[in-house]
Amino acid sequence: MCARILIADEAGACYGVERALELVRKAVGGELPVKTLGPLIHNPAVVDELAGAGVSAVEDPADAAGELLVLRTHGVSPEVEAAARELCAEVIDAACPFVKRVHMVAKRMAAEGRRVVIVGEHGHPEAEATRAQVEGAIIVSSPDEARAAELGERVGVVVQTTMAKSLLDEVMAALCERVDDVVLENTICDATSGHQRAAAELAREADAMVVVGGRNSANTRHLAEIARDICPRTHHIEDADELEAAWFEGAELIGITAGASTPASQIEAVRARIAELAG
Repeated sequence: MCARILIADEAGACYGVERALELVRKAVGGELPVKTLGPLIHNPAVVDELAGAGVSAVEDPADAAGELLVLRTHGVSPEVEAAARELCAEVIDAACPFVKRVHMVAKRMAAEGRRVVIVGEHGHPEAEATRAQVEGAIIVSSPDEARAAELGERVGVVVQTTMAKSLLDEVMAALCERVDDVVLENTICDATSGHQRAAAELAREADAMVVVGGRNSANTRHLAEIARDICPRTHHIEDADELEAAWFEGAELIGITAGASTPASQIEAVRARIAELAG
């Protein structure tokens, strides 16, 4: 009997990613060469596709002087944005609106006299861009870091939009052990929350799970962690060519979910390949 293959109710590219890709594709073919500041999104296949259309990634606005520069979905520091607008002929801000909201909340908390704590990943472009918005803001990636950080008497907490809610809960518990006046604004975006919920629901039913998306994508990695905790036969892939028939031996239900930077075409390619391997 052929295995059933189900795709999670909420999976794949989110609004912010779709918006950014649309902005870039509209810019291609214009008078100016198009470059992105860093990879536009955390999906190597999509970045390669853009490169094939002539869109290259640069690490510094100076590398796009006189050209059209697209600011990545993860946001940038105020200093980098200012340099881009000074050096480049045109700048398109493709930062996700939900990321922009995190910046606004962090600034408001700082104006209230709070030490801003960002629950996120060190080195992740979104978390680093948020930290750059507010003097003295810190990134905390674990309960242990929260217990060791210099906090002060008043703390304001924001969250990298792609983080797992379980980590936020653990960090908040650690912060509240140390500080009486802690204010949280849960800035995990709706798409992330929905993807995580749907992945967990499907993993409870599935005999095997496949998570599709960039290995450099925080939200995709969190989906894989959530699914694997429930369904040990969970595999994180970037491309359908990575799939192996042995993963699905004896599976009656195979679940698929995908990160917020994964377009529908990649999900469909994975579904079709699984159908061949598990048929």
